[in-house]
This record gives sequence, structure tokens and C-alpha cells, in this order.
Amino acid sequence: MNNNVERLQAMDVLRGFALLGILLVNIQSFSMPGAAYLNPTAFGDLSGLNLWVWISTHVLADQKFMSLFSLLFGAGIILFCDSAQKKGLSAAKLHYKRNAWLLLFGLLHAYLFWYGDILFAYSLCAFFIYLLRNKSVFTLIVVTLLFAAISSGYSLLFGSSLEHFPADAQSGLMEAWAPNAAALANELSAYKGSFLSAFEFRAEEAIFMQSYVFLTYFFWRASAMMLLGMALYKSGFFHLQWQNKSYLWLAIFGLAIGLPIVSFGVHSNFEQQFSLQYSMFLGNQFNYWGSILMGLSYAAIVVLLVKKGLFKALQLRLAAIGKTAFSNYILHTVVFTTVFYGYGLGLFGDIERWLQLSLVLAMWALQLWLAPVWLRHYRFGPLEWLWRTLTYGKAQPFKH
Repeated sequence: MNNNVERLQAMDVLRGFALLGILLVNIQSFSMPGAAYLNPTAFGDLSGLNLWVWISTHVLADQKFMSLFSLLFGAGIILFCDSAQKKGLSAAKLHYKRNAWLLLFGLLHAYLFWYGDILFAYSLCAFFIYLLRNKSVFTLIVVTLLFAAISSGYSLLFGSSLEHFPADAQSGLMEAWAPNAAALANELSAYKGSFLSAFEFRAEEAIFMQSYVFLTYFFWRASAMMLLGMALYKSGFFHLQWQNKSYLWLAIFGLAIGLPIVSFGVHSNFEQQFSLQYSMFLGNQFNYWGSILMGLSYAAIVVLLVKKGLFKALQLRLAAIGKTAFSNYILHTVVFTTVFYGYGLGLFGDIERWLQLSLVLAMWALQLWLAPVWLRHYRFGPLEWLWRTLTYGKAQPFKH
């Protein structure tokens, strides 16, 4: 296998691995009121097995797999632009056209299906990140740290000044952090009701995510990880050009530092009883920073396994999911909104965390089986084919 094929294989395997991991976190937003994502005490049972499912998911998955996916998105920008230039095409034109279509897909996804969409944020970040693609590895790392610090600093500054906020503003924040019974009942009713009732509630959440949350969090955090992905790409990380001991060192360092930080954050948040004043601001910083280190560790472990040719059968299945990541991401939404919303099985708010995990495992099994079968017959996932066709302005070959 030549270096080019190995590089693509490593990125595809990582992308598939990241996508499956992201579902561990997203399932909470599919199945429970939104406040339960940041504040697990806001809704549902949090004892026994449910408690351990939340702790393990938070420590091992929350923000780690999204960090990993963002790394790959940034690296993918350089890969896509290099490929376009080799074909004699305008990299800038194709990049901006490609991400304009991604923005539209994100809007449709957010308003018609699920407010937790990430495509919209990724597309807007990509518009800016493209301008930095030719910077040195050192510059990209410096800007990564700066961008990550901006969002972190905003959260800490906001939290430290909370006591000076007007009473109605503090009340509004508390309602979002720990909704009262009436607010929870309203959200449950909306998602257990008709498509229209879900749409009306979802639209408000989507607007909030695409405005305030994007400007204060997603832009800075996602852009930082994309820039770091570009730096890794340029350093030869995804090309399998690092020495084995370098991958191993990064894997050990990321876990040795990141895991204790995230774990301490869980401990401190429980000690503070997930209070608004602590957990919404300072308390979330442990996972914010620790997840970056853990995401890098995960990336190093997977790439090293690819380089050494271990777990080859699993690699091929993960790579198939990675090649069809867009379609598989939307498949998560279609399947689970149908399971949980009123126009489907109407189980929103009724499924405890341990059973959510069971549903995730079932989806993993389905995708690990289905993705390779699909690619035996087709060149792309259905949405990948559509996205590629719209980007290049002509129908792309679909079947083998």
C-alpha cells in the first residue's frame, strides 16, 4: 500500500471512528430535553447504571470525538484544495461553493430535523479557515491556542460577572440551565406532538445555536480544532510519516494529562451540585481543555494502529463509515428523531440513559455492517454524491 492510499485510509478510519463516537453524546439531545446535555441533573434519573453511563460518556466521549472530527475537517480542507489544484481547477471557487452547499444542508438539517446540527457551523468556519491554509505549522498552532482561549476566556468572564447581571437575566439563565416542571413539560409536549409543534420549538433552539452559541463558542472552538488539523496534516501526521514513538508519546501524553483534568471536572461539578454559577462556566472548562488533549490522544492511537496494520477488518469497516460520514451523520438524525419525536414512536423523554446507550450500540452495529455493503455497489454515500455533484456542477458517477 503506498503512502497516499495509507494516508487516505488513516483519515477515513479516523472519520468513521469519530462519527460513531459523536453519537454517544448526540443521543442525549435526540432523546431528552436540551438542558440535560450540559446539566445531567436537569432531567431524568441519574443514579445507578444511568449515572455510570453519563459519567463514562462525558469523560470518554463528550467533545473528544467532536474535536477529532473537527481536526479531520480542517485537514480535509487542505486535502480537497490540493486535489483541486492538481486537476487544474480553482481551489478557492470549489471550496467556497462546496461549503455554501454545506451551509444550506446545515440549515435544512437544523430546522427540519434537529437543532443540534454542526454542518452550519462547520461551513461558516471553513469560509474563514481557508484563508489560513498556507500558514506554517507553528503559526497554525499559535492561532489554534489563541482561538481556543478566546471562547474559554469569554465563558470565564461571563461567569465571574454573573452576580452583577439583572435579576431577570439571571432568571433566564437558570431556566435554560435547570428548567422548571412547566418548561420541561412544554418541551416534552412539543417534541411528542406533531411535526409542526416540534418545528416551532426546534426553530427557536436552532436560531440560538446559530447565533449566540456559534459566535461565543462554536466558531472559536471548531476553528481552533480545524487549524490544529491543518497543522497535523502539514506535519505528516495523517500521512503516517511520524515515527511510531511520536504517535505513542502523543497518545500517552494526551490521556495522562487530559483524562485527569476531565475526571476532576466531573468530580468538582458533582461537588458543586451542578450549580449554574459554577458548572455552566468554570466547571465546564475542565472538559473544554481536557477534551482537546484526549482527542489528540485518540487520533494518535488510531493512526498508529493503521500504520501498524492492526485490527484490519475493523479498520476497513470504520473507513467505509468515514467515506460516507455525511450520509451516516444524517442517518443518525433521521433514525433517532423518528424514534423519539411524536411523528414517529414518540419516545422523547421516556428512554433512560442506559437504554440510550443500547440504541447507540445497535446503530453502530448497523452502520459497521451497512457502510461496506453500500460501497461495494456505489462510489459515494447518497449525500456525498449529491454534495459532490452540486459542488462540481455536473452529475458525478455513482455506481461502480
